[in-house]
Order: sequence, then structure tokens, then C-alpha cells
Amino acid sequence: MSKYILLLLFAVVAFGCDDIIEVEDISNTTVIVLAPTNNAVLNNTTLTFSWEPIESAETYQIQIATPTFDEALQIVVDSTLANTNFTTTLENTNYEWRIRAKNSGYQTAYTTKSFSIEE
Repeated sequence: MSKYILLLLFAVVAFGCDDIIEVEDISNTTVIVLAPTNNAVLNNTTLTFSWEPIESAETYQIQIATPTFDEALQIVVDSTLANTNFTTTLENTNYEWRIRAKNSGYQTAYTTKSFSIEE
């Protein structure tokens, strides 16, 4: 029996774990945003952000900045989630939000949208 265990250990070392457990490359996949859409003007400060699931994604990283990521005065949200929606309360102002999918080996590029909350 010990010969079989040694043979198995040799196979794992020789071929590596990547050949045994393959992680799907999602890096060329785009996260499709459902809401809020780009340039949306909203009048409610409690918002639910949602997006379509990516097959083989394990988590999603959501970030929200004001007013934009390029000129961020503040990153108001930076969270990692297992589901495809996120609810938070924000102040009346302009924002950008972005979302990307991740698994143990890869991540997508961010999908970025802008929106504003007005009274």
C-alpha cells in the first residue's frame, strides 16, 4: 500500500496541483451591471447595487467613490461579497461605482458606472 501512496505523492509533485484542480480563467469576462445604470439620477439614498453572476466567480469586489475614482475625495465602500447585490445608504452627491469578479486564481477587470443622488 505504501508504494501507491509514494506513487501518488510523486505524481502530485511532478505535475503540480494546477493539473489536478483547475481554476477557470475569468479574466476576460465582463461583469454586467443591472443597477444602478450609468448616469442614473436617483432620489432615494438607500440603494441596492446589483449585477449578473459570473460562472466560476467565488466573490465580487464592489467599490464606491465620490465623485469619481480618478478624482476621489472618498472611497465610501470597498467590500468583498459572495452574492450579486449590495445595499447601502449614501448621501446626496455624485458617485462612481465599480464591480469585479474574483476566484482563487483570476479576477475580471472592473466594470465602472456613475450615478448621482439628488433630493
